[in-house]
Amino acid sequence: MTVRGVRGATTIVEDREDLIIHETAKLVKKMTEVNGIQAEDIASVILSATTDIKSAFPAKAVRSIEGWKYVPVMSTHEMDVPGSLPLCIRVMMHVNSTKTQKQIEHIYLNEAIKLRPDLVAKS
Repeated sequence: MTVRGVRGATTIVEDREDLIIHETAKLVKKMTEVNGIQAEDIASVILSATTDIKSAFPAKAVRSIEGWKYVPVMSTHEMDVPGSLPLCIRVMMHVNSTKTQKQIEHIYLNEAIKLRPDLVAKS
């Protein structure tokens, strides 16, 4: 087994806690479902949010997923680059996997599909 990175991103329409929690959980669940990942396969999850997201930590959504109590999770801010996609939550999940990098499916939802259109066609 090798540690692989699984990427994902999503956006919210406004900075509200319920939207942050809902969209983050939806993204993470889709990432694990599509890639056949179990909580015990996850080494860690890093979530970043653009600086216009302040109502809640995206990690709160991940910690609420059943069976994820012991998964190490951390939230941080994304770099504030002019012209970058607003209200965006990104996920980097480190997982133990037998898949090759090419077999990993990275998930981009909502407006975040603009970030990696080359990968969205796979999903």
